[in-house]
Amino acid sequence: MGPVDFVQLLTPEGERVEHPDYAFTPDTAGGDGADEAEVIRGLYRDMVLVRRIDTESTALQRHGELGLWAQLLGQEAAQVGSGRALAPQDFAFPTYREHGVAWCRGVDPLQVLTLWRGSAHAGWDPAEYNFGNYTVVIGAQTLHATGYAMGVQRDGLVGTGDPERDTAVVTYFGDGASSQGDVNEAFVFAASYNAPVVFLCQNNQWAISAGSERQSRIPLYQRANGFGFPGVRVDGNDVLACYAVTKAALQRAREGNGPTLVEAYTYRMGAHTTTDDPTRYRMSEELERWKLKDPIARVRAYLTRSGLADADWFGVLDEEADDLGHRLREGCKALADPDPLDIFDQVYVEQTAELAEQRDAFAAYHASFTGAGA
Repeated sequence: MGPVDFVQLLTPEGERVEHPDYAFTPDTAGGDGADEAEVIRGLYRDMVLVRRIDTESTALQRHGELGLWAQLLGQEAAQVGSGRALAPQDFAFPTYREHGVAWCRGVDPLQVLTLWRGSAHAGWDPAEYNFGNYTVVIGAQTLHATGYAMGVQRDGLVGTGDPERDTAVVTYFGDGASSQGDVNEAFVFAASYNAPVVFLCQNNQWAISAGSERQSRIPLYQRANGFGFPGVRVDGNDVLACYAVTKAALQRAREGNGPTLVEAYTYRMGAHTTTDDPTRYRMSEELERWKLKDPIARVRAYLTRSGLADADWFGVLDEEADDLGHRLREGCKALADPDPLDIFDQVYVEQTAELAEQRDAFAAYHASFTGAGA
């Protein structure tokens, strides 16, 4: 594959570059008036801790503590950059891999693990974090996001000029999901109603075992043209560019100018999930090439070269990551198993006679094993 044209503000070697249309403006990135160096250090910290969450969760699954885990290795910049661009009132609709966005929205990683351990139906209250529950049905969350965005629009929360009131919606999906009907239907509705939604596609090159060249004859971001709204491709391993592009798209939505498709061109360095073996469908040379574009390594190189962080600072962060890993390991093992009858709760506002009958039958069936010591 030849060179890829995208928005980039930080090269793989850790050098800052300029782009004519986008700039990293960190005045609001940290939300507290932090200077640029402090914000970039914060983004680096986010990515390091998110990667630790990922590696610890993968290990927990290998030890039988989680039923499954969807890795994000290599996609930290796309998630942290876009997640930190969100305003408090914005709402995010994830797929099942957005652990980095969950982190940025304040969701405790242990709440995420409850889902993968089978300890809870969801794990967190979406209204508390303005972050929806994970969606395993491929592409369905794009319709949820578009509907929510249309509701925000009708509630008068778009284009008022009040930065604390105007609201945007972002929804995440992968290159594989871009082939789903739900995603394309969401594009149609968002365009037709000028909905304030940002479609953020993390193109990690592999829809499980199908390469992106099997998904589309043109770059994915160009699909937006056919639906009547803009698309932009960003270096998905560049956290500064991901922040800048997402921030601009969200602001465009808040001002009432409609949807944007952002294609974060990145790479899944790990497996699709812990049930997947990527060595069966991709070459090791490809993985090695992408390791040279590691999103964390390039920020570390920039911080070191610029004198914005030293060995002591990195050492303190490593200790914080170790503490987080310990908390996740111990906390996951301590999670209580759910009551098997909980599956019948919250199905309807008022339980139906039919569901009550099913619950009683299952309770009796389950109790029959209790007496046998099962």
